[in-house]
Amino acid sequence: MLVGVTMELLRPLLTEITDDGLSLVGEVTAEELGLTADDALLPGPVAVSLDLTNIEGLVAVTGVLEGTIVRECVRCLKEYEDPLAFSVRAAFIQEPKSAPRHPKRIDPRRARAEVTEAEPEEEPDDQYHYQGNQLELAPMLREHVILSAPMQPICSDDCLGLCAQCGKNLNEGPCQCATEPPIPTVRVVRGMKRKTDESSTS
Repeated sequence: MLVGVTMELLRPLLTEITDDGLSLVGEVTAEELGLTADDALLPGPVAVSLDLTNIEGLVAVTGVLEGTIVRECVRCLKEYEDPLAFSVRAAFIQEPKSAPRHPKRIDPRRARAEVTEAEPEEEPDDQYHYQGNQLELAPMLREHVILSAPMQPICSDDCLGLCAQCGKNLNEGPCQCATEPPIPTVRVVRGMKRKTDESSTS
């Protein structure tokens, strides 16, 4: 069953997941995912394509998310647009009635005892809770977007970074620091020795 952008893409009903599963296709914005500027900066909507299956209350979600994200280069500190594309794998299980009414990530070690064991060679899906007859997919997708960020984002492999002395972006051209002759090492050593001798005699 295919559902387009006309339905609530991020809040599907369990009753809509038929024996053939449910496919969700559409676009979502950073605001709809609950992303703030501190989390991630999306210049536009991202495309989401998800497949849902429901086996005795265990809802498996797989798919892809694609778009563009703005990152800050660790070398030159300049913002740049980076392609955003990753696979989504998650599992939702029924939330205990006494738990708060907010979808949240749960301890995979506890969830492993409650859901069908994954195949030995497969990575376990991220586990989430749902309550009632409706899934909240936004928190799960928000987490995936945040975790997709590289540890050291770089605008390009040949980025020259900033000058350590004046701070100029070297990708925009050389700075004046590069043309200044370095201080001779011998002069520095002699200067330090002279200061040491003067301090010892005083």
